[in-house]
Amino acid sequence: MDRFLCIQAFVRVAQAGSFVAAARQLRVTPSVITSRIKHLEKLVQAPLFHRTTRAVTLSEAGHGFIGECADMVAHMESITERMTVLRGTPAGIIRLQVLPGFAVTHLGVILKDFAANYPHIDFDVTVSDQAVSAVGEGYDIMLQLFKRQQLSMIERPLARIQRVFCASAQYLTQHPMPLSPADLPEQQLGLYSAYPAGDRWTFIHEGVETQILLPARLRTNSVHMLRDFALSGAGVVCLPTMVCADDLLAGRLVRVMPEYSCPDLELLAIYPATQRRALKVRLFVDLLSRYFADGAPWDRELQSLPGWGKSQGLPG
Repeated sequence: MDRFLCIQAFVRVAQAGSFVAAARQLRVTPSVITSRIKHLEKLVQAPLFHRTTRAVTLSEAGHGFIGECADMVAHMESITERMTVLRGTPAGIIRLQVLPGFAVTHLGVILKDFAANYPHIDFDVTVSDQAVSAVGEGYDIMLQLFKRQQLSMIERPLARIQRVFCASAQYLTQHPMPLSPADLPEQQLGLYSAYPAGDRWTFIHEGVETQILLPARLRTNSVHMLRDFALSGAGVVCLPTMVCADDLLAGRLVRVMPEYSCPDLELLAIYPATQRRALKVRLFVDLLSRYFADGAPWDRELQSLPGWGKSQGLPG
């Protein structure tokens, strides 16, 4: 049996914590993964995993081998990818996790452009903003807003993500226009629940930061639900501009408190350090960097709105 395939299976199972997940990543059956692991264990004369009905964890011997094996597999996959380039056909699968606010409206055109240049690279895309381990879940790249604080990860900044408070004209005709953050607790608020600061919100006005605790009528981890809440006339929400730019431009939503801004977030391409040599990862991250080279395209369009550059922390 091919020893590299056995070592590759060992690395994938260790990273995913699952024989089934490793099989899915390598596009083989779980029984093939099991056979390869058993063959490798026979070669090293030691069990590589502890298996229970709930988890698969590395044994002492497995811990001793995993670092070198992961580097070797990454190096071999990089060599293979570079060989395909010499034939003019980069190939493979990119396993991608993308936050919903970016995936629903903006990812399609990027995948289209990438596929036009690299038709033999396929995508397996998971849309989620859950904080997970890229290594453990088997992702090649994650497009997320929040840093992962893991030494084994590389983070490449792509674009600033602006957030604005907004509401429909219908809502604003029936409720007092909020002029400052102090007015927000009196509104029907919809807020995103997964920001690290929780209920404590920071605002910037004329270069000065203030913080305020905000109650919410609707709290959710879905920015698209917040958008629908606002469009229905139900309340004031805070949305990233990548989700609401079209609605602001069309007048379906109206920005409130333009003199006050929330600190920007940052869209990051996050990938395991073991993937730093992977050609498919470099190609896709480079395309993303070019896409955002002049800033977020949705924010450039918003500059046409009157008074858009008033707030502190936003481009004028």
